[in-house]
Amino acid sequence: MKSARLAAGSAALLLLATGISARAVSITGTVTDKTTGRPSSGDTVVLVDVQAGMNEAATATTNSTGQYSLDTPGMGPYLIRVTHQGGSYFIAAPQGGAPGNVNVYDVAAKVDGVSIDADMLLLEAAGGVLRVHERFLVRNTSLPPRAQFSDNTFEVALPLDAEIDGASATRPGGLGTNTHLLPLAGKGHYTFNVPIQPDQDEKETLFEVQYHLPYNGKYTFRPQVQMPADNLVVYAAKGIDFGSAQGASFQPALQDPRVQTFVAKNVRPGQAISFSISGEGQMPPDAQSSGMGQPASMGGGGDSGGTAPAAGPGGGLGAPIGAPDPLTKYKWWILAFLTLLLVAASGFLLRRRQGALAGLPAAHQSLSNIHLPDSLPIALPRATHSPVAMHGNSSDAILQLLKDEMFAIEREKLSGTLSMDQYATVKVGLEALLRRVLERQQKPEGGN
Repeated sequence: MKSARLAAGSAALLLLATGISARAVSITGTVTDKTTGRPSSGDTVVLVDVQAGMNEAATATTNSTGQYSLDTPGMGPYLIRVTHQGGSYFIAAPQGGAPGNVNVYDVAAKVDGVSIDADMLLLEAAGGVLRVHERFLVRNTSLPPRAQFSDNTFEVALPLDAEIDGASATRPGGLGTNTHLLPLAGKGHYTFNVPIQPDQDEKETLFEVQYHLPYNGKYTFRPQVQMPADNLVVYAAKGIDFGSAQGASFQPALQDPRVQTFVAKNVRPGQAISFSISGEGQMPPDAQSSGMGQPASMGGGGDSGGTAPAAGPGGGLGAPIGAPDPLTKYKWWILAFLTLLLVAASGFLLRRRQGALAGLPAAHQSLSNIHLPDSLPIALPRATHSPVAMHGNSSDAILQLLKDEMFAIEREKLSGTLSMDQYATVKVGLEALLRRVLERQQKPEGGN
């Protein structure tokens, strides 16, 4: 009897140990310094537990060959964060024994080769409010490749009476995440302190800020770029009169007769520029589905090609000003998640840029190649690959993106960039979509 109890106890311990080892996973990978082309030694690597309030579950330091190893305490979702010269680089912790390789860059406060491809202002006005969505497409062509990062990484100057509604940043090839604009000493001056990483293929860094201004029917803008800009672009809703421009030659670029587009080329820091607007107008509700140029999203999410028709009044700038809409405060999250779905598809697209360029919407062409006056789109022109063919399991890709977005909202809740109301709403939507994807995966092929 005693031996039977001992055998049973040993079996129980064995099963417990087996269960623990089944849940615990060792993640290994290599951190490579893309500036030097060599393994990066001495970098801190942290396993971040998303479900435990972004706590650090394990830490390691890369060895002389750039390698690290981390033991996960379970099968929950994790992030891997590598800190290199003060800059942080994230990846979702790989599963199934895949390597957790991470690329990093040496950083400097100022990097040669960093400039603004386009500073774009989208304007609409009604009910005493002028709404502005300003987008900065920033290139980094540094050689050797380095990231620009400091306490004043990317400075922007907004109108003195601007009230900021939100800001986001998208690294090359990454997904957009909400961020904070940090105020600087000068009134109206702020900085994005997200590293400006070197371009990846044709993908650049995107910074976005939404703000609104009091409006009595007239307003004068005085843009102040803080680094050279190839293009200063103004998109004004129909009904808004553009005029009295000084300090730069704005040329009209007719893309859609319902929306006015004006472009000034080769703008330099310190250049005294101003333009005035008057009247009221809102973006047409079908602006993004009328062939005017299709963005990946107005939320700054992805690098995918494709289109996203406007979901309601207000078109690309959201609901009309003054019209009650219970989804208005969540519009950027909704649009950003639509981008996630587009990115899931674009991950499987073959590159055939030259052969398919003629068939792409104007929004997919780089602003640096604009031929005025007829090729500027109403929406963000993103460098991207042309949609040609899809292969592989797109549902698996969508599931991975859903997991990554769950990481993002947990991180932003912890950092305070996402309110509890927004967190609850977005999480419910993500979970609903996750259930639907899983249900579709379980259905037999050809099922309804």
